[in-house]
Amino acid sequence: PILGIFEVSTFKSKIGQKRSTFNSKTTVSFNVPYTAEISKATFGITPSEYKELKGLKREILRDHMDDFELIFTMLGERSTTEIHRNEDSQGVTKLQDDAKVGGDIAGGARKQLEKKLGRSVVTSENYLHKTENKKIK
Repeated sequence: PILGIFEVSTFKSKIGQKRSTFNSKTTVSFNVPYTAEISKATFGITPSEYKELKGLKREILRDHMDDFELIFTMLGERSTTEIHRNEDSQGVTKLQDDAKVGGDIAGGARKQLEKKLGRSVVTSENYLHKTENKKIK
């Protein structure tokens, strides 16, 4: 999906890493546990819990997120990537700490927006089903 200036595509590689491409120029890799750390700090739930909330089984979670959910996911991942690079992070513990900090940045922004909107950004609504229903009508 294209959101503002960011174009993001996500896929899972053969070695169990999640890879995201930003602006079709920069590729960053997150091991799946780090993605869970980022999600937990950003939304308060892991990707597995998020899928359960949205009623997904084998579907790709991002395909069913709305714009705000994607934006905060991207903010957490991109913040974590930049922290990794700036601090030249090494070792599992440091990488997990960076993932938590990146997720906390996105989580703080999410909470500020939720306070202003008076509603949660985290929703059980399923974006793909919503757009498919609009097309049918």
